[in-house]
Amino acid sequence: MSARMFPVPDRHEGKVYVVTGGAQGIGRACAERFAAEGAQVMIADVDPAGEAVAEAIGGAFHMTDMSDPEAVRGLAAATVERFGRIDIWHNNAFTAVFKPIHEQTLEEFDQITGVGIRGYWMGAKVAVEQMRKQGGKGVIVNTASVQSFVGEKGFSAYQVTKGAVLALTRSLALDHAPDIRAVAIAPGLIATKAIEGIAEDVMEEVIAGIPAGRAAEPEEVAALAAFIASEEADYMSGTAVILDGAYLAIG
Repeated sequence: MSARMFPVPDRHEGKVYVVTGGAQGIGRACAERFAAEGAQVMIADVDPAGEAVAEAIGGAFHMTDMSDPEAVRGLAAATVERFGRIDIWHNNAFTAVFKPIHEQTLEEFDQITGVGIRGYWMGAKVAVEQMRKQGGKGVIVNTASVQSFVGEKGFSAYQVTKGAVLALTRSLALDHAPDIRAVAIAPGLIATKAIEGIAEDVMEEVIAGIPAGRAAEPEEVAALAAFIASEEADYMSGTAVILDGAYLAIG
C-alpha cells in the first residue's frame, strides 16, 4: 500500500465487502484497503490472480463472470455462505474495446454492456435482496468514470455503460432510501495496467490535459471508496463523487 494512504483501523470492522473486478487495479486496491480497515473481503473476478490477492489479505475469492446472471447470484450465495452477510457491494468490473463505433461489432458491444450494465444491475439486485433479508443498512458503490460526463473518441460502448452507471446509482438510492445507500465513484485517469499499452507520446498528451499533472493511484480511489462506504458518509447517496485531478473543471 502506498505510503500516502492512511487506512482508518477498524472503520469497517465486522462488515462484509464484495468487490467485482478485484484481481488488479482499482478493485485490488479497494480490497486491500477494506481489509486494512477490518472488513471481511470477497473478491470476484474472471482473472484467477484474484485468489492470490484474497489469500494475501485474509479474504476469499470467487471466480465470477459478471455478464452471467447466474454467476452473479452464485457470488452472492458464496459470500453469504462464507461470511454470513453482505454489507457493502462494489460494482467495479469492466471490459472495454476502444475503437470508433463503425469499427466495433455487436458482439463487442454486448460483451462490454453485459459486464458494465447488466452485470452492475444484477450485482445491485442480489446485493439489495440480501441486505433486505438482513433487515439492516447496506451500501452499494458503483465505479463510474469521468466518461460518464464527457465524450472521448473511440469509447462509445464503454461510455454507454458508464452513463448507465449514474442512472442506476440514482435509481437505487431512491428505491431503497433510507436503509440502503448507493454512490458512484467517477475516476479520471488511473495508473493501472489498463493504460500500460498507451504510447508514450499519447500518454504525455493525456497527462498534459489534466490540471493535476498526473494520473491518480488506485489507492486514492480505494481511500474514497472506504470513506463512501463508512458511517461517516451516511448522508451521501444517489450521487457521483469525481476523482479526476480537476479534469472536468476545464469545461
